[in-house]
Amino acid sequence: QPKTKKTLSKTGVKNVVVVEGVRIPFLQSGTSYADLMPHDLARAALQGLLTRTSVPRDVVDYIVYGTVIQEVKTSNVAREAALGAGFSDKTPAHTVTMACISSNQAMTTGVGMIAAGQCDVVVAGGVELMSDVPIRHSRKMRKTMLTLNRAKTLGQKLSLISKIRPDYFAPELPAVAEFSTSETMGHSADRLAAAFGVSRLEQDEYALRSHSLAKKAQDEGLLQDVVPFKVPGKDTVTKDNGIRPSSLEQMAKLKPAFVKPYGTVTAANSSFLTDGASAMLIMSEEKALAMGYKPKAYLRDFVYVSQDPKDQLLLGPTYATPKVLEKAGLTLGDIDVFEFHEAFAGQILANLKAMDSDWFAQNYMGRKSKVGAPPLDKFNTWGGSLSLGHPFGATGCRLVITAAHRLKKEGGQYGLVAACAAGGQGHAMIVELYPQ
Repeated sequence: QPKTKKTLSKTGVKNVVVVEGVRIPFLQSGTSYADLMPHDLARAALQGLLTRTSVPRDVVDYIVYGTVIQEVKTSNVAREAALGAGFSDKTPAHTVTMACISSNQAMTTGVGMIAAGQCDVVVAGGVELMSDVPIRHSRKMRKTMLTLNRAKTLGQKLSLISKIRPDYFAPELPAVAEFSTSETMGHSADRLAAAFGVSRLEQDEYALRSHSLAKKAQDEGLLQDVVPFKVPGKDTVTKDNGIRPSSLEQMAKLKPAFVKPYGTVTAANSSFLTDGASAMLIMSEEKALAMGYKPKAYLRDFVYVSQDPKDQLLLGPTYATPKVLEKAGLTLGDIDVFEFHEAFAGQILANLKAMDSDWFAQNYMGRKSKVGAPPLDKFNTWGGSLSLGHPFGATGCRLVITAAHRLKKEGGQYGLVAACAAGGQGHAMIVELYPQ
């Protein structure tokens, strides 16, 4: 029987809508974007958004971008990308960082500005260029070089240089590891999979599902958020290049990537290092309609959560989902489309098991009963981060615009977006299809 429609608008608060969302193709690191800088990718996404929407650049009140590994030269990458894309130099822009939910934070910052009446039109997005990450000198070397900079006489300079020892030259490499626990995320994912009894085969099967669904969506032209990007000095890139449906036999041959020799997390069932950028045009509903736009979706309630970064690093969706549903007055059954960030197959499956466990809800979440696991036939049906790729700062916008496109294609009303992030944090948001 048809579901009764629940309305989620709040009195006295401006309704916020997504007019459009785009992304340049997500590419495996070290491929076509390898020689660029992050602001180049962000600029391309912004230009793609301008081309697709024809929004006048001076109408945009504010620009917010998310990024995780900052390029030192463009620490406020939002501003550099906006200037490069030809936005008015009168349009302020700032950059946020919140690990894998950085562009979620960019979007919700925009939602808050619009809801508060500060702005009518915000562009939010995210960017990550894993092909080139800053590598630092050791602290001893940095100290010496900074002191050298201030030395006045040749004697002072020579004296400082003579103190440099071979170990000063050992570089500090960035790692996808927790500062508070020094554990890499892959290691944590392996422990999480073991804690929830998720087998290697289940993880490989889930990863294969992600790649197969992504390939199907790509072939059928469903990934409408992708805009082409003419890479300077190279060809135009038109599609994601990490989608590789393999076979369970091939996947079974891979060795554990983190916990050797018994681990179950491998290169095949983890998201890969990705370069990419996304951009989204967010407006108050009145402004969008006044400008003649047909919005795609409402951005409704959202929550941020955080837990213990050691044992519950990647369980953000489990904690965020029941909270956001309660906030919106919805149940799991009201949701037509789920878009969850796939960091690792083991992480997704562990979250689904945790969400379906009364024991976990009672012992860890202080809840009387479980929220329930999303049905797989509504879950990431156009692929996910395992196959499409995961540029840390850009994925949140991809999740939201995909949810909007799926709602329209499938005739659903509500979508639920959720993601885990480093630091033991998480995010969830309700997306509602704009009445057609």
